[in-house]
Amino acid sequence: MSKNEIDVDDYRIRLVSIPDGLELDEDRADIGKFHEAMCRVMPVKLQELIENMKNEGNKIACVVAEGATGWAFEIAKNMGIKGLAFYPASATTLAVFLSIPKFTEDGIIDNNGTILKKGMIHLSATMPAIKTETFGWACISDIAAQKSFFQFLVENNKFLKFADFIICNTAYELEPETFSLFPEILPVGALSASSKLGNQACNFWAEDYDCLSWLDQQPACSIIYAAFGSFTVFDQTQFQELASGLELTNKPFLWVLRPGMTNEEAFLQEFEARIGSRGKIVSWAPQEKVLSHPSVACFMSHCGWNSITEGLSNGVPFLCWPYICDQFLNETYICDVWKVGLGFEKDETGIIRKAEVKNKVEQLLGDINFKSRAVDLKERIRNSVQDGRSFKNFGDIIEWMRST
Repeated sequence: MSKNEIDVDDYRIRLVSIPDGLELDEDRADIGKFHEAMCRVMPVKLQELIENMKNEGNKIACVVAEGATGWAFEIAKNMGIKGLAFYPASATTLAVFLSIPKFTEDGIIDNNGTILKKGMIHLSATMPAIKTETFGWACISDIAAQKSFFQFLVENNKFLKFADFIICNTAYELEPETFSLFPEILPVGALSASSKLGNQACNFWAEDYDCLSWLDQQPACSIIYAAFGSFTVFDQTQFQELASGLELTNKPFLWVLRPGMTNEEAFLQEFEARIGSRGKIVSWAPQEKVLSHPSVACFMSHCGWNSITEGLSNGVPFLCWPYICDQFLNETYICDVWKVGLGFEKDETGIIRKAEVKNKVEQLLGDINFKSRAVDLKERIRNSVQDGRSFKNFGDIIEWMRST
């Protein structure tokens, strides 16, 4: 167990790590294995940590944990401590997970999460229609991993009932119908829109700040910013089609090419030689600063929720390239509900071709309505965190945590 202490004004924050049940060299991308190890080891270690802190004379006001670690709230409840679940994804994604019992009862899925009725459904009469194929677990291609993740969600739903409150990094204005159906979920975001919180970036890769100087040299609203998160990988064909599509647009672009995302080194060298200064490729970028830069015209994204809130908080329209889990449902909201972006169509082999990339870039940037709707959402989100619902909910939660 490692510890580190940081002074923040009059507060002292102690950072403590507990083991996740896997060795350093084990594969944490194996969803089933990872969750099994976490649920077996981490609850015991968390309880030990809390007991040790109490023995040291510390008073613990509340356990705040990510919503997917539901076992933490059962521990908190059993130890007489308040529990606050923080859900970093969309409220609608959580609503889908919480609706699993109803889906099973209605025959939409079986007890393993397999989709029995494909098509569009409404969680309520007022909510936008969503595809059953976009259920978070159903978007995992490996069947064993899909079933393992589904069973994890079923168990986690039971644990979430031990939390006193569930807060979500979203704004009421983004998903109003979801909050009407699940009033127990409280929006406190989008946190990226709060100037008081500063830069919210949290990652383990070194950010390339040189790209900001490069952006300074580009015309306003000219840059395609392409970034696909921490997990997306491309096979040889798809990588080359994406690169060629960016080249075909004849527009400047900033492309985040994470280590391990592809092994196409020879192709990449030839590609960079062709595009010259028109494009810049970095291993990781200070995304919030990039998205707030006036030269950025659109965001080609994997549609992870953090990326979505960061893009929306800066009024940037999207080109959607979802990869896994909730990202497909997020794409539905971007394209069909908020209408601030476009998705790509795959060919019969499952590949997004370079011509499709070029066409969708031209379509998005050629229609000012996408940008105007994105700017409108930006203002509504900002108002929410400054003095609206998110601001009030956040304040109420802080007061609740302070009360004994």
